[in-house]
Amino acid sequence: MTAAVFDHDGPWTEEEYLALGETSQRVELFDGSLHVTPAPTPRHQRISRKLGNILEPAAEAVGLELLEAVNVRLRPGRVPIPDLVVTNPVDLDDPNIEAHEVRLVCEIISPSNAATDKVLKMHYYAAAGIDWYLLIEQDTGALRLYHRRHAHYVEHAAVKRGEVLELTEPVRATVRPEDLVP
Repeated sequence: MTAAVFDHDGPWTEEEYLALGETSQRVELFDGSLHVTPAPTPRHQRISRKLGNILEPAAEAVGLELLEAVNVRLRPGRVPIPDLVVTNPVDLDDPNIEAHEVRLVCEIISPSNAATDKVLKMHYYAAAGIDWYLLIEQDTGALRLYHRRHAHYVEHAAVKRGEVLELTEPVRATVRPEDLVP
């Protein structure tokens, strides 16, 4: 992948992006530019797995899917890879999940790219019409749940260690920060 990235001239198209195939890094497409981050840390992956273990049965109970680290097409040429998504049933062989299928998007904030999750992706997810956005702080375990109002998110709930986040939409689930972050 490295040679293909460095030898590329001009903005990336979605077709060129998809032609890169699977990589060990997370490669996202934002309006013609690639955003590359290293593979997640073990802490990040533990949080993702623990949260997925909580959300998957809740999603299945209402006929939804929980997917991890998949391409979500927000619009042509804008394809992030959220940590977790709860979606309507989708074609599991399609390389992209369309934004209108996503009911909840979850990002685990890494210290190296906090601004991407808290600003850029938050704006893009809301503009694409995704109703619910859950942010998890890796270091503290704090959870912030946002609900879309028009083209922006407003905070719906915020919890820290010792508190409980009760999700009622799009799934019913109870999340305790101490269950996610050691």
